[in-house]
Amino acid sequence: MRDPEAGLDIVQDSMMKLAEKYADRPVEELPMLFQRILQNTIRDWYRRTRVRNTWTTLFSSFSQGKDDEEVDPLETLQAAADPNGQGINPSDRLQRIQTLETIEEALSKLPARQREAFLLRYWEELDVAETAEAMGCSEGSVKTHCSRATHALAELLKAKGISL
Repeated sequence: MRDPEAGLDIVQDSMMKLAEKYADRPVEELPMLFQRILQNTIRDWYRRTRVRNTWTTLFSSFSQGKDDEEVDPLETLQAAADPNGQGINPSDRLQRIQTLETIEEALSKLPARQREAFLLRYWEELDVAETAEAMGCSEGSVKTHCSRATHALAELLKAKGISL
């Protein structure tokens, strides 16, 4: 892991999970349990980072701001759709609007739980536990819904000619 702060966060999260869920276990079992929890937390972090980077890359093509400025892609596309907007080539504006409509259409085709999990995790950037609490389900269900949503969206967008 190249980010030491993320590494420390992962270790801290793993220790918290160990303390919360396995405090009643014998001390001899804790090192092996911690190793398993740490491995799973690292895998979750890499999966989440990969998916977030995929969507960030997709939406970064809509950015009109300076390189160091954060831009909300939906606001950018909405501004591009503004008939009074200046400085944007009309064909680029049309392409952005069509791409946004395609993404919204693909999201609307997802089952409700998958769409909810996907938007909470990757759009609102909630972690698995927060998403599970908001949805009223287990963390495993959130992971399953997000995985299925990501694969379904990729297929729907690929069919429309949008590659990630």
